[in-house]
Amino acid sequence: MMFRLLSAAGALLLLSACATHPKPLQGAYVDTTPHAAMQGDSTGALVRWGGRIVQVEPRADATCFEMISTRLTETGRPYWADDDTNGRFIACRAGFYDPAVFERNREVTFTGRIDGYESRRIGEYDYRFPRVAADVVYLWPKRDHVNVVVRPAPWPWWGWW
Repeated sequence: MMFRLLSAAGALLLLSACATHPKPLQGAYVDTTPHAAMQGDSTGALVRWGGRIVQVEPRADATCFEMISTRLTETGRPYWADDDTNGRFIACRAGFYDPAVFERNREVTFTGRIDGYESRRIGEYDYRFPRVAADVVYLWPKRDHVNVVVRPAPWPWWGWW
């Protein structure tokens, strides 16, 4: 009995070791969200944030991404559950990132430091975005769409006799 328990614990430990962040996303980061950072001053905090792209703005010296943030999985990939968002943020990185590749709704994870705040309008609302000076821009592969077919419950005359 003890051997089975130890074997199960060892297997669980090995499986959890497989669920790590991709190498560029590894490290120690402040546990805060864009929504929480928007409420106070977190300038200088090292963060790992991700979500879906709202828009991409190539500039002369950098590309800035307006993002809707969400929580990250154990691998660092953005995870969407209904309307579960953590606010919005802007991440900027030196260089050109093509908006045709980094298109709307693609999943991206960033690491970097909060280097300030930027006010923009969303419709008629003035929104205060935390701005991240990104060290890493990690574009996740598109998810395969899977159609789930659910069998109906058995009819009474089919029965489980």
